[in-house]
Amino acid sequence: MMDRQYFKSHTMCWGTLGTVRPFSGFTPQRDVIQIHQALEKKDAATLVRILTNRNNAQRQAIAQMYKETTQQDLKSGLKKAFSGDLEALMLELMMRPLQLEAYRLQQAMAGLGTDEETLLEILCTRSSKKLGDISVVYKEMFKKDLEKEAKGETSGDFAKLIVALINKQEVAGVVESDIESLSTSLNEKKADAAPWIDILTSRDLKHLNKVLMGLELQSGQMVMPTLEKRFSGDIRLGLTVLVECIQNPYVYLARRLIGMKAPVVQSIMVSHSEEDLLCIRVAFLKLTGISLYTTLQVAQKKRSYFKVTQLFYAYIFMDQDF
Repeated sequence: MMDRQYFKSHTMCWGTLGTVRPFSGFTPQRDVIQIHQALEKKDAATLVRILTNRNNAQRQAIAQMYKETTQQDLKSGLKKAFSGDLEALMLELMMRPLQLEAYRLQQAMAGLGTDEETLLEILCTRSSKKLGDISVVYKEMFKKDLEKEAKGETSGDFAKLIVALINKQEVAGVVESDIESLSTSLNEKKADAAPWIDILTSRDLKHLNKVLMGLELQSGQMVMPTLEKRFSGDIRLGLTVLVECIQNPYVYLARRLIGMKAPVVQSIMVSHSEEDLLCIRVAFLKLTGISLYTTLQVAQKKRSYFKVTQLFYAYIFMDQDF
């Protein structure tokens, strides 16, 4: 059952694109007492109910008061009490937004192999300012430089694209000139990725959409299938993801969710719950014909996700089936 106080505090002013809003009845002292008791009992349902009914700023206040009251670290308590996807969910909810993005980037490059999709998801959907802030937080958290780490984990044109995305900045360009540069690169015997990397990571979205539309009109072909045909490997993946995010980042994120991989679903939902999760949900419905909420419920039954994770989905979606 949903928290009745939660409904009272959420009149759903649709001017916001997020689904998680500040809890108006917020009393950190009460939350700390309930969380401490829940941790001792390993009562996941109570923890999920509280943490997903508070926005990130309120969760940070809870963590601070928990430490002052109990002399213990809340994140350590969550790690001790839970494991697997549920532990990951709890810890992601307790991270600050920039910390979460930095952590996801680090995890994408940790161990054997690189999770190119997660790298691209974050780098292609975040603004240049936010990426700059994420880079600063990344260095604070891991004592390493994000650009250097990315260079070491990637290679060739894909590495150049990743570095350009990390350092992307908007500079003036001429639409006709950019169209010509991209067209020329595609007409060469071996398509040249350099103009695509340069232009797509250094112009504003309005300009880039004009360029992509102009290129399609000039060539009579859609950009995405053209890129898939003319490029290969990681750079093909990188350019197609970047183009899709330029045209509609919500559609790209919705496609990411279709696979129903628990870590991907949880990370995207936590990352976007206070920003634009409503837009992603609408895009998902248009792509699949089924609401994301319903899809998650079906996936949980088939794959035996943690039962309390269903509570998380219900709360973060505010029980709205669309």
